[in-house]
Amino acid sequence: MPIRPENLHRYPPGWPQISLAIRDERAGWRCECAGECGARHGGRCTAVNELPHPVTHSLVILTVAHLDHTPENCDPANLRAMCQRCHLRYDAPHHARTAALTRHRALTAGMTPLFDLDGS
Repeated sequence: MPIRPENLHRYPPGWPQISLAIRDERAGWRCECAGECGARHGGRCTAVNELPHPVTHSLVILTVAHLDHTPENCDPANLRAMCQRCHLRYDAPHHARTAALTRHRALTAGMTPLFDLDGS
């Protein structure tokens, strides 16, 4: 998954090499998710880089997920090679929390929301 420009400074200079080592040497270009994403894979996800995804049929581009959502923490135990589906599913609760925090900060800063946030 692309690194957001505002977070680029949080990754170590050797991130491309670290990411490659996880995806190639450790994972063998296969998704390492064994259910961390919440999907019931029945073991390890069978998605393989640059092949159609077994569920979505989209082209798999293997990514590396930080299990603690902290880009500075590049300990191999904190990293998993994941297909886009598993990575997005794994990150979904974290993204929901950060989006809610962003909305809250905008409201407390006096910004007017574009949409009703109470669902009405």
